[in-house]
Amino acid sequence: MQKGRYYPVKYPSILGIIDMAKNIQRAHRGSSGRWMSEHLNDEFVKKAQKAGYRSRAVYKLIEVVDKDKFIKRGDKVLDLGAAPGGWSQVTIKIVGKSGQVIASDMLDIKPINGVDFLLGNFTEEGVYKALLDITMSKKVDVVLSDMAPNMSGQLSVDIPKSMYLCELALDMAIKTLTPLGYFFVKVFQGEGFDEFVKSCRSSFYSVTIRKPKASRARSKEVYLLANKLKSS
Repeated sequence: MQKGRYYPVKYPSILGIIDMAKNIQRAHRGSSGRWMSEHLNDEFVKKAQKAGYRSRAVYKLIEVVDKDKFIKRGDKVLDLGAAPGGWSQVTIKIVGKSGQVIASDMLDIKPINGVDFLLGNFTEEGVYKALLDITMSKKVDVVLSDMAPNMSGQLSVDIPKSMYLCELALDMAIKTLTPLGYFFVKVFQGEGFDEFVKSCRSSFYSVTIRKPKASRARSKEVYLLANKLKSS
């Protein structure tokens, strides 16, 4: 499989502070002995390490893809907030050499064979133009988003930040997807959740909520899978 390309477009934005998600969140959680013990004994962590995946979150994606078959060989896929790159690892295996995976994040990631990586804030005009160059201005078949804010533990703060990222991902999906494309996004249940689901239903003909087994039972996260854009 060919080596992926890197597109280091950098633009300063306050969103960068919010979108430090995965790495910063992991550092904060690491201070908790209870969480660390649970993490090290987690069956999905062990499976991911054994399989060479960068995150246990890959099994959330794998379960829903196996069930709903929304990523196929030859697809063009955009992975938003891709760091550390686990979802892109899974996706490039599915789409194969005839497909394309574009990973985008404010945080740099280690190269993944076959994956094109775009470093920068995808809401910035320059980064968006770089994306169009990578795709040769063609629409994508799937938009993925596992983005989450740096969690403070205060729902009144964390949930609005999370919903903001979901809205940005939805806007990007509407702009870049083919008419029959899929949008798969992590959403935290709480204030704004119902409104976001309604926004997705107003933009897509099909909207389904999934709770993968790899998503911890106590977590408020669920995954929304939307399909078939409605005409504007």
